[in-house]
Amino acid sequence: MLVYGDRDRLEKPCVAVVRIAAALHTAASKPDGLIRHAMLVSLFIEAAELAQGLADAEFAALGEDDCTPCRHAAMAVVMGLARAVARSWRGEPQPGACALAADLETLSAQPLPETVRIRRSEGYAFYGLYPEAYLEAAARLPPDLPAPVVVIGLRSIGTGLAAMAAVALDAAPPVTLRPIGHPFQRAVRLSARLRAALLADAGASYVIVDEGPGLSGSSFGAVADWLEAAGVPPRRIVFLPSHKGDPGPRSSDRHRRRWAEAVRPVIDFNELVHAAHGPVPPLERWFEDTLGPAVAPLRDLSGGAWRTASAELAANVAADWPPVHAQQERRKFLLRTASGSWLLKFAGLGRLGEAKLDRARALHQAGFTTEPMALRHGFLAERWLDGAQPPSTMPLERLADYLRFRAQRFPAECDTGASLPDLLAMARVNIGEALGAAATVSLDRWTPDILRELDAGVRRAVTDNRLHIWEWLRTTDGRLLKTDSLDHADAHDLIGCQDIAWDVAGAIVEFGLPAAEAGRLCGAVDASKRLVAFHLPCYLAFQIGCWSFASSDAGAASMRRFYEEAWKRQAGRGERSPPPAVTP
Repeated sequence: MLVYGDRDRLEKPCVAVVRIAAALHTAASKPDGLIRHAMLVSLFIEAAELAQGLADAEFAALGEDDCTPCRHAAMAVVMGLARAVARSWRGEPQPGACALAADLETLSAQPLPETVRIRRSEGYAFYGLYPEAYLEAAARLPPDLPAPVVVIGLRSIGTGLAAMAAVALDAAPPVTLRPIGHPFQRAVRLSARLRAALLADAGASYVIVDEGPGLSGSSFGAVADWLEAAGVPPRRIVFLPSHKGDPGPRSSDRHRRRWAEAVRPVIDFNELVHAAHGPVPPLERWFEDTLGPAVAPLRDLSGGAWRTASAELAANVAADWPPVHAQQERRKFLLRTASGSWLLKFAGLGRLGEAKLDRARALHQAGFTTEPMALRHGFLAERWLDGAQPPSTMPLERLADYLRFRAQRFPAECDTGASLPDLLAMARVNIGEALGAAATVSLDRWTPDILRELDAGVRRAVTDNRLHIWEWLRTTDGRLLKTDSLDHADAHDLIGCQDIAWDVAGAIVEFGLPAAEAGRLCGAVDASKRLVAFHLPCYLAFQIGCWSFASSDAGAASMRRFYEEAWKRQAGRGERSPPPAVTP
């Protein structure tokens, strides 16, 4: 099934350096505490992303990883900010910003490319991975680890995480590598100069740093394979991963055995954020300045626990309904204070979270969502809707107003979502796997010529991408509000930002709109009926794939069956309809 997808962006290094320098000046003016710490972490992430983009640009030009002045200059900035984050985390005084400013000037003096491609770090964006966890985990490595310690970060996210580990270990700046090849059989490619630098001390220990492991653990394994092939004994190779689990089912026997025997300390999310660190309080106190102190223990609502978070909602749901895709759910908590009840939801570290706060404010001011209160180090606080219940019906006018507002208020760039050919390819794969190759025949009507014509009219927006009926709640004062509306166009999947026709197609499916009401919705939202007709089968195919990955939940299994039956109905209608005409 095709469901997940990676996304990246183009960045101008010269602009990024100026932005980091300006933000560093702003952060230096803030008093010690959570807000200043979060600003330093945001800057650290930006610098690490820039270093990743520059290293990958050189890799693309050279065909291998190398040690160059530009890489050294970029990593010096990352290390300087990693030290600032570490000192803030520990409650230690910050040195002057002169050294960091000098490092930024040195980097800007390099022959930087016009643009670089920045890869999105899923851990920072979706999964509540905090770089401070690697600072703490590295400190738990055995104290008798043979010196010197060489830290190797795996790009993308390992660029910055390795710097945090190097700071904790008082080691030299890390080297970063880009594992390449088949996702389950990665390999590394190093220049002779970099190879000599990494292996300069025959008694060195090696710390390999990355997020994961995933299905195969082959990125971690590729570096360890290379080191062992170069004569490094396994006892001097340790790992810093993001979780305590083993590599997934696609890992090799060799990699599984090595992983089981290796030293690999982990600091998980709960251990990290529910304790105080220097001026950074536990998570339940992050919003005290705005919402007041907690009057009850913080309640974890992740993984579907929100289904029974209130008596009113629990009375309207079953144990397996609404369905839950636990792997894709963001971390969320219920905070109760004297000022009310609040949902704390992970929105992403750095500029990602800030953009979502702006979007939340706009949606609330327009009357579509609950009230956002503040953003604190990746978590967004919104008012919890005590007493709200799922609506019995969904007024078409309310739905149209919401979708029209999104289309007009949140325009997106043209390269921020899957293309129409990519959506069609996804639909063919998912339907073929779920229902057999014969079930994809109805997709043949969408020829390349038709897709090219449709694409000319696409107007991308930050679409909702989650129009399920349980995502709406009616409050005790009668308002009908949309929940979970901020970030599904920027989720860890392949859809991304689409024309509002994608959301119209989703609404038609989720609310079972008959043809007349579907036509009215298209007109009210100013959505192309032809584009909606194309998105309908693609939406169904994506939902089939998505809920297939959540099959451990009984509600999810029923949702997959629902979409499969809907596919069969729409496919039958499509085969009896003429294909859209192509304008000459």
